[in-house]
Amino acid sequence: MGARFEELAWRETPIGAISLRRRRDPALQVEVYEVKLDDEYLMSSLFPVAEIELARLGLAELTGDTLDVVVGGLGLGYTACAALDDPRVRSLLVVEAIEDVIDWHRRGLLPFAAGLAEDPRTRFVRADFFASVAGGTGFDTAADQRFDAVLLDVDHSPRNVLRPSHAPFYAPDGLRRLAALLRPEGVFALWSDDPPDAEFTAALTEVFASAQAHVVPFANPLTGGQSANTVYVARMAA
Repeated sequence: MGARFEELAWRETPIGAISLRRRRDPALQVEVYEVKLDDEYLMSSLFPVAEIELARLGLAELTGDTLDVVVGGLGLGYTACAALDDPRVRSLLVVEAIEDVIDWHRRGLLPFAAGLAEDPRTRFVRADFFASVAGGTGFDTAADQRFDAVLLDVDHSPRNVLRPSHAPFYAPDGLRRLAALLRPEGVFALWSDDPPDAEFTAALTEVFASAQAHVVPFANPLTGGQSANTVYVARMAA
């Protein structure tokens, strides 16, 4: 890449200005893709490990051979691509509130997510994930459709949400509405930037048959040390 920095896309949205940037990191000698909401960094291609593990840990709990999966929050596409890497996934419904993010993938702006938009198993739905759950409308046009797994990566954590309207989802009543969209033994998995939260884990165990918080460590090239995210995995009863 010739330029050290390039803004690939920018648009004002109801929740702020969303932008996709590409820059050349001279120290690491790699191209870095970053998503910002106003002045806040949402995600970076430097730290994909936990987003990938969100799909791997969630789908590892399932025993079926034909899985219907929902990914809430498209972002840079790491979770969705990791889900498609599982040959058991027959359909992937990606729920994303911002049309521009979907457009980035359809336009091929993210080379590491190549093939995601073209995969016949993938379908994008522009919708507010949290409003769809709260309203009981579900994610699909089929009112009675249920899924084997829902993988969610939108907020920073259950306590650090992007919008106040998201907060009720993480309480037991909100989680029960999500559970109603899962099949028996279905899985809900959630990415979090915070350490394991005992109160949220308790809310999961109140609704689901089992729940576990996985700490996912990864090398941090900016600090030269190690960082960690959390992936919660909760499973329905049979």
